[in-house]
Amino acid sequence: MEASELVQAIYRIAHRIEEIRIPGEKYPFNNTEMQMMREIVSAKEEGRRVISSALARTLGVTRSAVSQMVNKLESCDVVRRVPDKKDRKIAYIELSGRALEVYEELKGRVGRIMDLVVARLGSKKVEKFIQSANEFVDVFGEAVRTAE
Repeated sequence: MEASELVQAIYRIAHRIEEIRIPGEKYPFNNTEMQMMREIVSAKEEGRRVISSALARTLGVTRSAVSQMVNKLESCDVVRRVPDKKDRKIAYIELSGRALEVYEELKGRVGRIMDLVVARLGSKKVEKFIQSANEFVDVFGEAVRTAE
């Protein structure tokens, strides 16, 4: 497969994954807002807390853009700003209590869907896919850094 065909194939796969929606779930948020929420959830699951400047770096947007997104999501009761106890200038961005409930329910639904995927493909195939995908991303990242 030529490089241009490979790039197109990877873009198509990524696009197909992005297009998958969990049945019954509506996403009234744009891709950047969804990515921001994934970063907040990821930090929580890793036992970390996240601030807007870190979100801006991760998302590749300005702090002002993150602030606007947080304002929107805060008005929808999805996230909240939690001031640091020692430094009141620092505010952590967290999911609201209601959003955490929705996230946990959605996580359970996705888990059940993944159980169906594993039942159909088998755990060895799924594990091999994850291992290969991670290896590909690592090598691709190294190649990008080398090409700079």
